[in-house]
Amino acid sequence: MNRLMLTLFALLVLLADKAATAQPALDDLKLNQIQVIGTHNSYHGGFAPNEGELMKKLKPEIYAAFDYRHSPLPKQLDAGIRQIELDIYADPEGGRYRHPAMLDMVAKAGLPADPEFDPGHLMEAPGFKVIHVEDIDYRSNCQPFAACLRLVRDWSAAHPDHVPLFILIETKETPLKLDVPTVAPLPFTSAVFDSLDREILSVFPRGAIVTPDEVRGKYASLSDAVAHGGWPTLKQARGKVVFLMDQKKAGPAYLDGHPALKGRLIFTNADPGAADAAFVEDNEGSAAEIESLVRRGYVVRARADENTKEARTNDTKRRDELLGSGAQFISTDYPWIERAETGYEVALPDRIAARCNPVLVSAGCVIERIGK
Repeated sequence: MNRLMLTLFALLVLLADKAATAQPALDDLKLNQIQVIGTHNSYHGGFAPNEGELMKKLKPEIYAAFDYRHSPLPKQLDAGIRQIELDIYADPEGGRYRHPAMLDMVAKAGLPADPEFDPGHLMEAPGFKVIHVEDIDYRSNCQPFAACLRLVRDWSAAHPDHVPLFILIETKETPLKLDVPTVAPLPFTSAVFDSLDREILSVFPRGAIVTPDEVRGKYASLSDAVAHGGWPTLKQARGKVVFLMDQKKAGPAYLDGHPALKGRLIFTNADPGAADAAFVEDNEGSAAEIESLVRRGYVVRARADENTKEARTNDTKRRDELLGSGAQFISTDYPWIERAETGYEVALPDRIAARCNPVLVSAGCVIERIGK
């Protein structure tokens, strides 16, 4: 082999070595070393036509904030969404939310009735219900909670190599103040949360869930565990789901009898440094604040847009900041399949499903493409 050939060969070896160094072994990445796009209120069906007209007249600011809707959950997952959000109300006896006040408000206003919101009488059965705001904004693309989970489970079974699917749960219990009679939501006590865990396990076996116990491992607290690389690898977590708690105020009741979330299924939205801290929701924080949390081992959810404001003006500043912040879950009302009329949308580059976290992994890489 002549000198020129040897030089070329050495150059090729060097380039190959650099490429191998730049591209991390995907299966060895930890769960917190990825970034995905999520949808806010993923179940949201929006107002029916006459409900919308009435709300636009009575409360135009609320109408504007709620004027978005999402595709069925499997379609969102097909489009690369890997974090969803479900708002739930406790309804242990069933029927609590079967007749929303808005139905009577529409009739009283002399407007025609909208399509039946519960033709299958799903609201009559006991179990957690998926609703945005009781009595006024209650149409969902899946119902009840367990049925929503089954949609996710079935999609997961059909796509077993997917990165973990993150399911954010917001517990609703604050009474609504209207000029008409409304339903009083039930509080989420420790016993109600026991029922919630049981309902989750009725759909997903424990082995299909990345649990706080698994992440905590040998450490006394979750905060210590994630600071020392306690999250599972992608190889260990593919095909699984991770449950996250939206409401920070729900933490104490969920932790009651379960210090550091021992035996629980859902990661609480916790204060950094707390014994139960592995997940932190930071919708208002700066990109620098979020990056600091990410570097400490936490997984962070942040919203790219709120109340349709950014979408109405195609304001992409917050979205772009979050994409570079390392936030693992960037949530939006406008994923690329549901872009706003202004062109506003939230997606990873090339609309992939998951990429290496831009803060924690030095070399950018594609972890999962849509359709894989």
